[in-house]
Amino acid sequence: MISIRGMALMRGGNVLLENTDLAIFPGHHVGIVGRNGTGKSSLFALLRGELQVEQGECDVPSQWRIASVKQETPALDRTALDYVLDGDTELRQLEDQLSMAEQANDGHAIGRLHDQLAAIGAYEAPSRAASLLSGLGFTDAQFQQPVKAFSGGWRMRLNLAQALIARADLLLLDEPTNHLDVDAIFWLEDWLQRFPGTLLLISHDRDFLDAICQQIIHIEQQTATSYTGNYSSFERQQAEQIAQQQAQFEKEQAQRKHLQTYIDRFRYKASKAKQAQSRIKALERLQSSAPIVANSQFQFRFRKPMQLPNPLLTLENVQAGYGDTVILRSIKFDLVPGSRIGLLGRNGAGKSTLVKLLAGELAPQSGTVALNSGIKLGYFAQHQLETLDLKASALQHVQRLDPQASEQQLRDFLGGFGFTGDQATRLVAPMSGGEKARLVLALIVYQKPNLLLLDEPTNHLDSVMREALVYALQDFEGAMVIVSHDRHLLRTCVDDFFLVADGQVSLFNDDLDGYHRWLQDRQRPSDNTSSASSGKADRKAEKRDAAERRKRLKPFKDAVERYEKQVHKHENDLAELNTLLGDNSLYEDANKQQLQQLLQQQTQAQQLLQEAEEAWMSAEEALQHAEAQE
Repeated sequence: MISIRGMALMRGGNVLLENTDLAIFPGHHVGIVGRNGTGKSSLFALLRGELQVEQGECDVPSQWRIASVKQETPALDRTALDYVLDGDTELRQLEDQLSMAEQANDGHAIGRLHDQLAAIGAYEAPSRAASLLSGLGFTDAQFQQPVKAFSGGWRMRLNLAQALIARADLLLLDEPTNHLDVDAIFWLEDWLQRFPGTLLLISHDRDFLDAICQQIIHIEQQTATSYTGNYSSFERQQAEQIAQQQAQFEKEQAQRKHLQTYIDRFRYKASKAKQAQSRIKALERLQSSAPIVANSQFQFRFRKPMQLPNPLLTLENVQAGYGDTVILRSIKFDLVPGSRIGLLGRNGAGKSTLVKLLAGELAPQSGTVALNSGIKLGYFAQHQLETLDLKASALQHVQRLDPQASEQQLRDFLGGFGFTGDQATRLVAPMSGGEKARLVLALIVYQKPNLLLLDEPTNHLDSVMREALVYALQDFEGAMVIVSHDRHLLRTCVDDFFLVADGQVSLFNDDLDGYHRWLQDRQRPSDNTSSASSGKADRKAEKRDAAERRKRLKPFKDAVERYEKQVHKHENDLAELNTLLGDNSLYEDANKQQLQQLLQQQTQAQQLLQEAEEAWMSAEEALQHAEAQE
């Protein structure tokens, strides 16, 4: 196992960790979380042997093979498939030795090396590499293209595939989802769930962490604390600690009230039961993080738009593309105040093309794009970060938007985005990607948009800022269209999903889990074995089969219904306790014992709710699996 005892770690003269004790056991999947700059990547560098501890000990088993993702990819003529295979260093070493043995005509060595190659599955390695590339979104034709032919984001996917093929004992992944779309993230999630070795994962994607990790290490204020369970469990544990501090209580209750209002508003207007269930469940889970958000350095809200014209934008029979290339056809799309739309679709299907069309950056090839004269656009895309003035500060950027505002007013506004004190007057040039993304969001919010177009807004944001953005979007009164690989953001902020596929844009009447199943169905080879001569199906046999299917699925559906009822019961119990805890007189010294009892009951109720939710989700997964087998 990895054993860290009494460790102090420094980098560039800064103390990152001190008096740190951690134990990571073989086969565990561990998430490393914390704000940017707290030392997460430096911990990886230490485990790779690139850094040394200042004091204490950090022991990694010497026989462990360690794999991580390279941050740079040279412009090579080597094919993508061969480049990925290079990640299996043992394979390449044995192949080099075999080549030397064949040149020396050493029959004994040739036989021994062939046995060694067979033992490590060398002859299946090209197939494994092709499977990794396919899962990460590469087409068969791209397998033989040179590395230099790919853009930076696709080269990072090649580096990820190279790390995954390494057959490592310890796999270190630092933000592996940053350059992936939702499709590739689903695939990577499934792959990592089956990974038998020890995994350390740095990520701000809470859904990804929830699906993969059984342990969370949180780094904050030069301290690393280990929590058992996934990210949601860590968040609940941390929230309970904060909630017991009286200074945060009133702020926390206000946050909970805000969330409950939003949940209720959605609950009663939801029209699609399946998506509504997924959405409400995700929103209600947010209540456990209310104390964390209340304690966050990021506190901002979208300002009320000056006007909300209806409709904001209409597309009628629009065709979009580049030059003579058509990407999307027959687009019919209306945006009205309150529209909350998430775009789903494979990489390259045209999601960003549609957003550019809505933003006016791309002219339609045909059809009509009608924008209301009162539209106020807030557009976030990765290239927006490059439009910032590198020689200006955050404060100067906002002053240019509103020269009449006082400096203190603008400083107060920027403070909600983490630009406090000297940070507000620091030049943009040395800012990190996360700081630039926060500044672009601040500039959008300040301008009071009534239409938001967000293309991967969370790419450079840490988990704390992502959560603040989620809360802010829930109060936004205008229309929004979101492209994101952050499923937590999509689940909690989107009312309707539109699928971009096969050159079309259409309403997707399901949730993200349904989209995952849609992707899997698309990957299955079509069944062309039936012949036209088979004639009409026997309707009686179909009815009999349907009845048998219902009978087989009934135990699974009953389990789902049973656990769902338990969830609702524990939710009601917890709501009653929260109401009792809202009585300010409880926090007087005379009622200290009663307060402690109620807090203990609240903790127990939260634990029961968590167990019921986990059982419910397991039952849902079992039902989905059973349905897929039918």
